[in-house]
Amino acid sequence: MQVLITIALIVIGVLLFEFIIFAHEFGHFITAKRSGVQVNEFALGMGPKLFSFKKGETTYSLRLFPIGGYCAMEGEDEESKNPRAFTNAKVWKRMIIIVAGAVMNIIAGFILVFVLTINQAEFYSTTVKGFTPVSFTEMSGLQKGDKIVNVGGYSVGNSKDLLMGIQLLPCETVDSDSLGVYKEQACLSAKTCLEKLYSDEKMDYDTAMDIYTDTFSEQTRKLYAAGDEKTAEEIYRETVDKIYSEAKVDKPKDFEYPEVEISEKTERFVGDVEVVRDGRNVTLRNVHFYTAVNQKGKTVVQLDFAVDGKDKNFGTVMEETFTGTVSNAKIVWKSLELLVKGKFSLTDMSGPVGITAVVSDAASVGLQSSFGDAVLNIVMIMALITINLGIFNMLPFPALDGGRFVFLLIEAIIRRPIPRKVEYIVNGAGLALLILLIIFISGNDIYKLFTGTFPTSDS
Repeated sequence: MQVLITIALIVIGVLLFEFIIFAHEFGHFITAKRSGVQVNEFALGMGPKLFSFKKGETTYSLRLFPIGGYCAMEGEDEESKNPRAFTNAKVWKRMIIIVAGAVMNIIAGFILVFVLTINQAEFYSTTVKGFTPVSFTEMSGLQKGDKIVNVGGYSVGNSKDLLMGIQLLPCETVDSDSLGVYKEQACLSAKTCLEKLYSDEKMDYDTAMDIYTDTFSEQTRKLYAAGDEKTAEEIYRETVDKIYSEAKVDKPKDFEYPEVEISEKTERFVGDVEVVRDGRNVTLRNVHFYTAVNQKGKTVVQLDFAVDGKDKNFGTVMEETFTGTVSNAKIVWKSLELLVKGKFSLTDMSGPVGITAVVSDAASVGLQSSFGDAVLNIVMIMALITINLGIFNMLPFPALDGGRFVFLLIEAIIRRPIPRKVEYIVNGAGLALLILLIIFISGNDIYKLFTGTFPTSDS
């Protein structure tokens, strides 16, 4: 049964990938046909033909390797005297044909995001509903009812943007002697005290939770409001006293309050947060986000607040689909920006091999709950891929659709075509560089897979 499930997921993954390729090439195909340009072949896949048929002037074929496809237009890459050749079409028609592939990729992304959206059990807003008893963001000034619209310079249109903005925050070394850090660590020390009493079986689970959500939560709010370290220390000790009292545990005679441990180098995920509060925009500077260390010793950021839910209806489904598509596009642009700024290197990029590994990992995670979740995880990855393909293809680089669009734009401005020989040489050089890049990235993916350094969901 497991083998059949694996085969089914592979088939679904291949079909979805071919859907992405089909969408891109169909964009070129349909606009070429509508513009009167002759299309010689429309192919899905690369390599030897599996089968083909001809209708009118166009051959439709399915090829062996499901790694691409093409829409071969007359005169696209060579001179042609055919009046219906691509090069002989009006420049504005050629511009539409070139961008249509990328547009169709975005539309395909919208469709896949819609599939994901209608399968979501719940929708979430970006409006703060409440905080955990120890909340660094609340200590930093975030309030219940705030609608978050920007985190660390990353615009927030939905809950996915909110999570992405928080994940992109830098982990900085902050002033360990500041009052804010003392309050944070005092809250954590009091929480540790409560956890120790529970682990030592001094109270049952229900009592511990009641203290945590009521008494402890109330005390931490008082601690947040402390105007100086002395007051904060007094409230901290009062909190410990109340924990013992509520737990009905006597403190030992030699009892000493747990020391509030503050390291010389305190790290926090920090960023400015813009919110809409009482109808006006407010910017909170240097907001601290809950910072923890995971089991692998890596410093990570965690949410310490909850957001309001949203009703699921036709309007919110379409809204979430639209903003979800935009969110994926923003992720692609942000990745390109970080690559240009040197935050990422070429070794961080993935090609076909790496993408296959990511899809496989996503499917495996989904299978832990159900086959349907595995499929939805694949759809999620494919939605990002198709939007990435649409944006990447329109970059002004030779051999990409964006590079060809630049040539057409220049032609439209100077009112004469750039010499075809020059265009062919430039695009040929660009294609060679792209092939070399793909070979390098694929080789790096293979190396990371064999050495076990490829990032996975449990990294």
